[in-house]
Amino acid sequence: MNVDNNRVVSITFTLTDGDGKTLDATQSDKPLDYLHGAETLLPALERALEGKAVGESCKVTIPPQEGFGEINPELIQNVPAAAFQGVDRIEPGMAFEAKGPSGEVERVLVEAVEGDQVLINANHPLAGVTLNFDVTVVAIREADEAEIAHGHVH
Repeated sequence: MNVDNNRVVSITFTLTDGDGKTLDATQSDKPLDYLHGAETLLPALERALEGKAVGESCKVTIPPQEGFGEINPELIQNVPAAAFQGVDRIEPGMAFEAKGPSGEVERVLVEAVEGDQVLINANHPLAGVTLNFDVTVVAIREADEAEIAHGHVH
């Protein structure tokens, strides 16, 4: 059986950035299960896995524009510290959820704090990053009707 749409695929992977720094990895005894074709993985990664069989490996390099996008400077801005109601101390590296311009919830990361101004970044943490996946297919099975209907593995 090969990787194809409507199949549950189990993979192990190591994800590194352009400098070789490990960003994420699965453990060999805890693979990632996903429903192929349900758009739960990056499309470029799904395309690279298409047709692979159990035991096959591949290395996939995904540029930012096919991953989490380029860094959008408009998503980096200074806001007043007063906007962080109920937070006693704001420090670089803290993450918050905020409402975006269209009312959607977005994650913002505190980049810097200077006086009563806080520099926040609403870009995805992996925006602007070249992603290097080293992936191995460890299992494949047909998805059941409920998994296909719901678009994810049960």
